[in-house]
Amino acid sequence: MFSLIIAAEDTAKSSGSGILGLLPLVLIFVVMYFLLLRPQRKRQKDAAALQGAIQINDSVLLTNGILGVVTGIEDRFLWVEIAEGVQVQVMKGSVGSKVNLDGTAIVVPKAPKKSRKAEKTADASTEPTSDKDKQ
Repeated sequence: MFSLIIAAEDTAKSSGSGILGLLPLVLIFVVMYFLLLRPQRKRQKDAAALQGAIQINDSVLLTNGILGVVTGIEDRFLWVEIAEGVQVQVMKGSVGSKVNLDGTAIVVPKAPKKSRKAEKTADASTEPTSDKDKQ
């Protein structure tokens, strides 16, 4: 009987500390941040940037699939001409993307990312390396 009490105490001591018990919860939060929250925030920033960059005479594709040309801009609303002489007032949030007049999406080319090593070699090639080059 005494050996059962000692065995129970040993298992209670070896069950783990409080920090190790929280580790799975922390890992779940980190994984959710990188898989769900971070991409969602990026999409929201991109959408806000798109809505802020809309100008008159831009062709837009609304989220419901309607193509049109922006004819007027108010605080939170846009006037979009969807057919000749037919204008509708829509919220800026309903703009899905800017498009060309034929309906193809406008692709904004992204600047290629330079590695640090490439930047260092470019800087080193522009600086003189010997006394002859300095003169």
